[in-house]
Amino acid sequence: MSSVPAAPVKPFAFTVEAADGNARVGHIETARGDVRTPAFMPVGTAATVKAMLPQSVQETGADIILGNTYHLMLRPGAERIARVGGLHRFMAWERPILTDSGGFQIMSLSDLRKISEDGVNFRSHIDGVEEFLSPERAMEIQRLLGSDIQMVLDECAALPASRERIEASVGLSLRWAKRSRIAFGEQPGRACFGIVQGGTFADLRCRCAERLIEIGFDGYAVGGLAVGEGQDAMFETLDATVPCLPGNRPRYLMGVGKPDDIVGAVERGIDMFDCVLPTRSGRNGQAFTREGTLNLRNARFADDAEPLETDCPCPACRQFSRAYLHHVVKAREIIASMLVTWHNLSYYQRLMETLRAAIRTGMLATTAAELRAHWEREPSGSPFEPAK
Repeated sequence: MSSVPAAPVKPFAFTVEAADGNARVGHIETARGDVRTPAFMPVGTAATVKAMLPQSVQETGADIILGNTYHLMLRPGAERIARVGGLHRFMAWERPILTDSGGFQIMSLSDLRKISEDGVNFRSHIDGVEEFLSPERAMEIQRLLGSDIQMVLDECAALPASRERIEASVGLSLRWAKRSRIAFGEQPGRACFGIVQGGTFADLRCRCAERLIEIGFDGYAVGGLAVGEGQDAMFETLDATVPCLPGNRPRYLMGVGKPDDIVGAVERGIDMFDCVLPTRSGRNGQAFTREGTLNLRNARFADDAEPLETDCPCPACRQFSRAYLHHVVKAREIIASMLVTWHNLSYYQRLMETLRAAIRTGMLATTAAELRAHWEREPSGSPFEPAK
């Protein structure tokens, strides 16, 4: 029988310390340390933040990382991770971990999945073996992993979609949320978050939020955005959804995002974010800076002796020039992924610290305008388009 990681005993709690408009700064208390909010969570999908050591991730300023139920259930398996002491010990990360339930990943399987009231039948993207994930199994996996924040299983409908399709998806997600909450049970020191779905329909979003609040969760996520609807639609959806969420619980915008997305969402009252963009871009030679992104494969950096950013404390900036980074990116050296990823994660954490400081001093509007003014100088259009 698989052993289960011992439950933490310190209560999970969230405190708002200051506000500026709809934005808030505060902290989440967990048994494995506090999380400063607004917070960005580096993505460690398969028990590793790609191209980074756990200590390196912490040195960027990250308080919490994200793991994924879908990927870890397939490889190496939740029971195996539990037998060796849980996810924290397994990946040598002793600070808080949030685990996504896998609903979004299963959505992306499209024709390889079949959704029913019971759960989702799907074929593994690794070996094609048929698998089944129910709300109860999703919570059991997260309990075995020992994550500090556990997400309910939901259905994330792809956009665009009809109102009828989204309404049916919301109904199923709410039924799964109730089953997930029951399956989570009592885990002292750990938290269970509900996920608000509803596409870009404001009334469906608020209806979903109200039902989730009735069930009762430790935090509330906004899911099903950043899936192609565009920034304006995302912000309009947040404008409608966030006021429907309780002010004394953390608010998490799942899978977001670009720095300009994050700033806009913080202005609207979001506390937590995750996205693969800084690590994926790092592996593709794309560096985030205050002026937007730099494609280090570009020949204009071949003789550039300057650092990526003069005030960045990461090793890529302290020890190496843009010319060196251009060289190792072009040569496909492993150190290129390591250095540019480290820089990108440092950039994101410095952005979050800038936003936290601005909220504390009542200067968020000024700070956000200054950030946007820098980004808008990027001549290539959007300052944060992924590298191709």
